Amino acid sequence: MKLCSYRIADQERLGVVLDSLDSVLDVAVAARSAGEQLPGTMNGFLQTPEAGQRLERVVQWAHSRPVEELRGQQLLLPMGRLTWLPAVPHPPKILCIGLNYWDHCRETGQQPPQHPVLFAKYTNTLLAHGDAIPLPKTSQQVDYEAELCVVIGQRAKEIPVEHALSVVAGYTICNDLSARDLQFGDGQWTRGKTQDGFFPVGPYLVTADEVGDPQHLSIRLTRNGETMQQSNTSEMIFSVAAIISFLSEGITLEPGDLIATGTPAGVGMSRKPPVFLQDGDEIGIEILGLGRLTNHVRAG
Repeated sequence: MKLCSYRIADQERLGVVLDSLDSVLDVAVAARSAGEQLPGTMNGFLQTPEAGQRLERVVQWAHSRPVEELRGQQLLLPMGRLTWLPAVPHPPKILCIGLNYWDHCRETGQQPPQHPVLFAKYTNTLLAHGDAIPLPKTSQQVDYEAELCVVIGQRAKEIPVEHALSVVAGYTICNDLSARDLQFGDGQWTRGKTQDGFFPVGPYLVTADEVGDPQHLSIRLTRNGETMQQSNTSEMIFSVAAIISFLSEGITLEPGDLIATGTPAGVGMSRKPPVFLQDGDEIGIEILGLGRLTNHVRAG
C-alpha cells in the first residue's frame, strides 16, 4: 500500500493512495464507515499494533463500494486537492548515513568507511512533496542528495542483521540537502546538514511488503529536467539491514524513526565545475516503486 500524510482544514490526516482513481482514501473516516478503528495520522498508525491488517480490511471494503458513494461521503479525495505533509510528519528521530555508495566514494576520492558513518537531522529540516526548499542566507553551496529513506515500524534494540528488515514499516524518498561550505568549513556536519527545510521526504510511505528487496531499487535525481544522479541501491556499501542492525546496537529504534541510507554519485560538489542549487531550480527524485518527490528551490 501507498500511505500519505496531508492536511485538510488545518487537520493532519492519513490516506491510502488509490492510483487507479488518482485519489486518496481518508483512513480514519473510511475505517469508521467500515466498522474498524484506526488512527487518523501516520504516526498514530505506525504506533498501533495490527494497524496494517485493519487497514487492509478497510481498503477491501472501500473497493466494494461505488466510487460515487465514497466521494459523496468525503471518503475519497482527489490528489490534486491535497496539501501534502512529510510522509512521516513527526519522526521521533532522523538518522542519516554518509558515504554509503561505492560510486559516491569513488567520485569524492574517499576510502569506503569500515563502519556506517552516522549523523542526525532535526525536525526543523522536514519538508513535504511540493514544498519550496529555502536557500539559507548562511550558505552559497547548497547541494542535493537523493536517498532511500527507511521508516521504522517496530521498537527495536540490538536486532541481528538477519531479522532487521522485519522492523521496517516501509520506505519513502528523501533529499539530504547539504550546505557544503558549512559542512566542511565548520569541521563537523551538524550546521551544514540541519538548516531549515533541508530534509524533504515523501510523497508516500510504501509498505515494506510492496517494495520487497530494498537493495535492488533504481534511484534518479533530476535538476530542471537534467539527470544529475542515476544509480541503484545495490551500490550501497552497507545494506538497509546492516544499517538497522548497526544503529540498534546502541540506539533504540522507535516506530516512525526515519533512516536516510546515503546518496549515490552525481552530487553537485563533485562536478566540474561544481553545481549548487539556485533560486527557481526544480529537483525531482525517483526511486523504483516509491513515486517522485518534487520540490522547487526558493531564495530567501
